[in-house]
Amino acid sequence: PSKRGGAWASAYVGQSKLFGTKPVIANHLNIPKPPEGEPTLLTWDEVKTAFHEFGHALHGMFSDVKYPRFSGASVPRDFVEFPSQVNEMWRTWPEVLKNYAKHYKTGEPMPAELLDKVFAAEKFNQGFKTTEYLSATLLDQSWHQLKPEQVPDATLAFEAEALKKSGTDLPVVPPRYRSTYFSHSFSGGYSAGYYSYIWSEVLDADTVEWFNQHGGLTRENGDRFRKTLLSRGGSDEALNLFRNFTGKEPFIAPLLKRRGLEVAPPPEAPPTTN
Repeated sequence: PSKRGGAWASAYVGQSKLFGTKPVIANHLNIPKPPEGEPTLLTWDEVKTAFHEFGHALHGMFSDVKYPRFSGASVPRDFVEFPSQVNEMWRTWPEVLKNYAKHYKTGEPMPAELLDKVFAAEKFNQGFKTTEYLSATLLDQSWHQLKPEQVPDATLAFEAEALKKSGTDLPVVPPRYRSTYFSHSFSGGYSAGYYSYIWSEVLDADTVEWFNQHGGLTRENGDRFRKTLLSRGGSDEALNLFRNFTGKEPFIAPLLKRRGLEVAPPPEAPPTTN
């Protein structure tokens, strides 16, 4: 009853060649206890969380660096969720899904039609969700670009002006958090870093696209991801690690496609007549 809520990964011992330590990583989850004699069944969100947290665990367990300061998830705030978000994507891949998504009595695998409905549901209302998030992100940036002597007393007036300047002053889509209760920005460790969530998604969607274009979940691709990225922890610049793995700069198109927000090509112009 006193267990902390939520889910998280903890590194109890960080890997280090300098001290000869091997990583000790634990995942902590809150899964509802089933009735006596019944199996533990997970919701789709709980499956996602389990894969996500195990992504953090892999980041720690595959660490292969000299200094403990750079071990595992000791990376910049806007990179720490990237490996875990990549790992949570594998839960939907057919070769992974067939191993766990089964009817608990009959063993029947999840029908493809049901999975299609899950994907469709995940795209629902993404225009609103993306806009409200970006609006809060830009507001966070506006506050933390101020010098101490520039911090205003009129909070709401500053907020309105900041949203107007960023082009996100949309009455029907207000920012996810207003300044007066924006704990991420002022007390939650994400000062000027609330953008980290979607930036990690840009990287993870582009990484999954790389796997799609290079043969999928093969041992060769997995080893490449481990050696060039997961094992390096924070021993190099985050974007360098991404470039070393993918061989290119991050690209936003895969994330837009995942959210159902890809831009359609412009229609062909009608033929001109003389």
